[in-house]
Amino acid sequence: MPPKSTKPAAPRLPPLQKLRVRRPNQAQANPCVGIMTSMLGCWASSGYSAQGCMALEQSLRACMDQGKPEKQKKNTINYHLMRLYPKIRGARKIEK
Repeated sequence: MPPKSTKPAAPRLPPLQKLRVRRPNQAQANPCVGIMTSMLGCWASSGYSAQGCMALEQSLRACMDQGKPEKQKKNTINYHLMRLYPKIRGARKIEK
């Protein structure tokens, strides 16, 4: 009879109904929102055609003229988890 192994048993995960990662695609905040908020506050406090708001207007125009950054590819982690989970979990008997 071979000697018993002294290695601890591998930990087992509890059964899961679904395997998902919450919100893998985080939306990036628009960098021009802060400048636009400041400009609207300036207009509200001193009127639309105020000369004091001209610097904020110029900085907002420069920010808006920069264009959009390249779109990030959509994260496919949940698709692959859904596809591979039955193989990881193994064959299960359907309970009625």
